[in-house]
Amino acid sequence: MCDSEHPAVASGHGRSPRLDRALVEAEINRDNVYVTNAVKHFKWKPQGKVRLHQKPNAKEIAACRQWWTQELAVVKPKVLCCLGATAAQAVFGAKFRVTKQRGEFLELVDGVQGTATIHPSAILRADDERREVEYQDFVDDLRAVAERLAS
Repeated sequence: MCDSEHPAVASGHGRSPRLDRALVEAEINRDNVYVTNAVKHFKWKPQGKVRLHQKPNAKEIAACRQWWTQELAVVKPKVLCCLGATAAQAVFGAKFRVTKQRGEFLELVDGVQGTATIHPSAILRADDERREVEYQDFVDDLRAVAERLAS
């Protein structure tokens, strides 16, 4: 994600109505957000007429590190917000757990502050009764990013 003065990168997937709505609620201008993928390939397996995403393995994540670190160097964000476990583990290491560590801010290279939250698609996978709670928690995580951008 990025704010016009202090860009912040979100390692995750691209345009999403859920993400767009959450950014509005968190008061982050979507036009100033840079979104990229921590892993630069789409791994899937066929399931009938659909393609099911598959989580990349450690070797695939490591192979893509050079590209997102170069993006980080070019964008020069103030805050990096990882969307989902794959992005968070690519940035913070394999032991990072979004479910336990979401919303924590960690110091990265060049003074960049890093944090992680769930991927917007995880909201859709939540049970009906949990979906709104998950969405509000997601917005709260983005509000914390907005506060860091404003400081």
